[in-house]
Amino acid sequence: MKLNRSLVQSVCLLLLVALLLPAACRAAKPSVAEGNVAPLKVGFITVGPLDDWGYNYSHNQGRLFLEATLGKQVETMIVDRVPESPAVSQVMEKMIAAGVKLIFSTSYGYMEQALLVAAKHPDVLIEQCSRLGPPGVRNVATYFGKQYESVYISGVVAGRMTKSNKIGFVASIPLPYVIQNINAFTLGARSANPKATVKVRWIYGWTDPAAEAETTNQLIKDGADILAMSLDSPVTVAKSAEKAGVMTVGYQTDVSRFAPKGWLTGQMWNWGPLYVKIAREVIEKRWAPDFYRYGLKDGCTTLSPFGKSVPKVVRDEALALKEKIINGQVAVFQGPLSDRSGQERLETGKTPDEKLLDKMKWFVPGVEGNIPRPY
Repeated sequence: MKLNRSLVQSVCLLLLVALLLPAACRAAKPSVAEGNVAPLKVGFITVGPLDDWGYNYSHNQGRLFLEATLGKQVETMIVDRVPESPAVSQVMEKMIAAGVKLIFSTSYGYMEQALLVAAKHPDVLIEQCSRLGPPGVRNVATYFGKQYESVYISGVVAGRMTKSNKIGFVASIPLPYVIQNINAFTLGARSANPKATVKVRWIYGWTDPAAEAETTNQLIKDGADILAMSLDSPVTVAKSAEKAGVMTVGYQTDVSRFAPKGWLTGQMWNWGPLYVKIAREVIEKRWAPDFYRYGLKDGCTTLSPFGKSVPKVVRDEALALKEKIINGQVAVFQGPLSDRSGQERLETGKTPDEKLLDKMKWFVPGVEGNIPRPY
């Protein structure tokens, strides 16, 4: 019996399609269940330990929030204790080799190394945590928070609570944003108590527990009954102040557990929502190099819980002030404003732009101590 050639060809074609179809379906399956795309790999680099209960701890908490919120859409990795040196670029290169496409470079001194890596890897996006504006590189953005808003409110609380009218301030490195915090804290304290003074001592580093403890004790000997700070970790100052029986205003995170009797309040970070926002922009291909600077209104920086010793009237005043800052009714730095030498820095009714704030190298009245040179 002769078979029709066209019929044979049709049967063979059907058999071939039947064989290939399962393989094609298998190849079309997504690599992950969510979004039908591979997860965005995100790297984080910190200068200090993740268990410092301070700046570095806060970034890791943001990373964990990112993972919990976006689930299988992201994979994260983090490397801590990376010094501000060529070690930064080495860590970034290893991350990129592992498939990382978005890097959060969280220390002020990482910028130079971040730019070197960015130039070599134009397909990798780097978010540099810094008060410096965007460097004009298409795959590098910068971000930071308006810490001084929460610091100002904590200064108001300190001004209400001090009995000696002497407040000590342990400061890290005399950079403009640290000076902003000192000035904001002092303006807040003196708005509540014009007799209050803020004495500053520097440790010349982001963290140095021995120097922090010694400096705290020196300030207490000078008569301070409240200690504030601008350091990577608030733990040592809080513990030292608690041991001496004086009050503490925190910074970076809530460390009230280390000073249950003397804790007042303080500034603390909430990086998580910002990290989710940026990662989503990358996933949805909406990311653009920019300078993100968030404050109380955005929830990136906020006020930590109050200690038991803070009266309700003071708490209510602080919370009302917080709402006024969020609503734009109060600005931390507002003219007329002069430095402690009497030189006018802001005219009446004026508020500074961020560029002016980023060049702040002067103290407001009420600050005792010097700004070391050259800085």
